[in-house]
Amino acid sequence: MSHQPYQLAILDDHPIVLEGLVRVLSGKDAFEIAGAFTTAKDFLAFLGSRPVDVVLLDIILPDSNGMDLCKTIKAAAPDTVVLALSNHDQRSAIMKMLENGASGYLLKNASIEELVNAITDALAGQIVFSDAIREIITRPAPDMAAAPALTAREQEILKLIASGITTRRIAEMLFLSKFTVENHRKNLLQKFGVKNVAGLIQAANNQGLLN
Repeated sequence: MSHQPYQLAILDDHPIVLEGLVRVLSGKDAFEIAGAFTTAKDFLAFLGSRPVDVVLLDIILPDSNGMDLCKTIKAAAPDTVVLALSNHDQRSAIMKMLENGASGYLLKNASIEELVNAITDALAGQIVFSDAIREIITRPAPDMAAAPALTAREQEILKLIASGITTRRIAEMLFLSKFTVENHRKNLLQKFGVKNVAGLIQAANNQGLLN
């Protein structure tokens, strides 16, 4: 049985960007445009009355910034997938969006195919980046701390996690049980001293372990 179209909302303060995204994405059978908004206030009012599967969110808005708004959205609707779609490529903004619950970050120069694939993968539980963003976050940060000692298997699983691959798929790829992969994930979080996958990716990047 086919899935009902995913409800997609777009939040950007440039009407021409909104119009273009609505036109392109409304032509995709997998998505239905739930709404297009230029302010955080209007979107949050809408979100309170109707469930949304995924939000494309610019990080610069007239009445809010996307990083704070992402956290607010995830608190109000934990199942809503938030994807940053921005012209801003600062590493700090990318990492802050991930820390606040975003499932990915894309630049507005991404191709339509790249955008659609990213939305689909994020809805499947993956963490997604456009190619340009992936290149930025895999560069070691200048203030690298000492990297924790990792086993070969932990290094392998770390890179798969950072690629946005789900626990189930990692288990299939490595012929392991999901329980074993989950244990490795917990061990990685503990070794890096972080609380979630976003923090794990940031710490691993800072230490040059994802090159």
